[in-house]
Amino acid sequence: MPLPAQLGQNRPAARPRSLNAHAIEDLRYIRETMERAGSFTAVSGWGQIAVGIIAFAAALLALGSSSAERVVWTWIAAAVASATVAGLSMAHKARKAGVPLLSGPGRKFALGFVPPLAAGALLTAALYRAGLLTWLPPVWLLLFGASVVAGGAFSVRVVPVMGFCFMLLGGCALVAPPAWGTYLMAAGFGGLHVVFGIIIAVKHGG
Repeated sequence: MPLPAQLGQNRPAARPRSLNAHAIEDLRYIRETMERAGSFTAVSGWGQIAVGIIAFAAALLALGSSSAERVVWTWIAAAVASATVAGLSMAHKARKAGVPLLSGPGRKFALGFVPPLAAGALLTAALYRAGLLTWLPPVWLLLFGASVVAGGAFSVRVVPVMGFCFMLLGGCALVAPPAWGTYLMAAGFGGLHVVFGIIIAVKHGG
C-alpha cells in the first residue's frame, strides 16, 4: 500500500499559466501605463486654423453691426460653429492616428478644458441679463485661455502656451477701451488660433 507521501508525489503538477494570457496581461499593463503618462496629441492644427477663419468672419460681421446684442449673438454662433469644427477635426486626427479620442490623456484633457468653458457660459448668461455686454470679451478671452491652459497640461507644450496668450489678451481687454473688444477678440480667437494652428500642423502631425 503506498504511503501518503508517495501519493502526493504521484499527483500531476499544476498546469503552468498560459504564456499567451501572461503576455496579454503584460501588454495591457504597458498600454494603460502609457495612456496615463502620455499626452493628448489629437489637437488638430488644421482645425485650429479653421476656427481662426471663423473668428475673423465673426469679427467682420460684428464690426459691421450697430447692435451690441447682435454682436454678442454673432460671437456665440461663431463659438458653436468653432466647437463643431474643432471636435470633428480632433476626432479625424485621432482616428487617423489609430488612437481613441477619449483615451486616458483625452479624458484628462476634457476634464481640464470643459469646466472653465462651463463657467464662461454661466457668466455670459449673467452678464447678458445684466446688460454688461462690454465685459464679455475679457471674460471670454480669459476663461477660454484658462481652459486651454488646464486642458493643455495634458497635451503638447504649445497648447498651454496658446492658452497663456489668450489670458494675456483677456487681461488687456480688462483695461482697454470697450471699443477695442472686437479687435481683441479677432486677435485672440482669430489670430492666435491661426498662428498656433500652423505650428501644431507643422510640428505635431496635422
